Amino acid sequence: MIFGIDLADLLPFILVGFAAQAVDGALGMAFGVINSTLLVSFLGVPPANASAMVHAVETFTTAASGASHTLHRNVNWKLFRRLVIPGVIGGVLGAYVLSSIDASVAKPFVMTYLAAIGVYLLYRAWRGSVEPREPKIIEPLGLAGGFLDAAGGGGWGPVVTSNLLVQGASPRETIGTVNTAEFFLTATISATFIATLGWAAFTFQTLGILIGGLIAAPTGGWLAKHVPARPLMGMVGGLLTVTSAYTIWNALH
Repeated sequence: MIFGIDLADLLPFILVGFAAQAVDGALGMAFGVINSTLLVSFLGVPPANASAMVHAVETFTTAASGASHTLHRNVNWKLFRRLVIPGVIGGVLGAYVLSSIDASVAKPFVMTYLAAIGVYLLYRAWRGSVEPREPKIIEPLGLAGGFLDAAGGGGWGPVVTSNLLVQGASPRETIGTVNTAEFFLTATISATFIATLGWAAFTFQTLGILIGGLIAAPTGGWLAKHVPARPLMGMVGGLLTVTSAYTIWNALH
């Protein structure tokens, strides 16, 4: 026991934080989904508190992950500038909505849409059509991704990364750019939750997730740079399909 914290109780959260960040850094999604699912479904944490905890941790892990992607030159800075401001605006709106009402009603519909996107990305990866094209719809995507991320406790990566890939953006640059922009989004969402919920939402579980996430964060940029585009898109599609299908099943039972 250190500083009154039992390390045996903290270890599961460290492992979850590590696994979630390793996946998120490499594929541009799933940190919020994995952690929010654990906190809400298995530990009974209220959705607003779970989202606040996850975004507090992500403020630090996305900074480390973004630095890794920048170091490995995975960031498209033009795309970054077009995503980050709408994303921040959407995040503030989503945090306010979640703090005021239950926004979970729309979650099965959003997840159904994301599952369909995941299947399409799997098809594209199987077909081998991964030639990069310039994405056209960016600002509205950032706004929607930021809102859903705050209101649903995770969603920036699945919504933004998957839709940019559908539009033909390079998998490596998309993952690196979305991860780097996420730092500004999570910092803003965390500040909004603190203003509306106070510091009571942050517990010792937050510390465990943070430790695990920071340990795993530097690996994401290296993986995104060295994994070829076709299997990278296939992994994104597979992860998106599985996590969305699980969320839908959980919501209906």
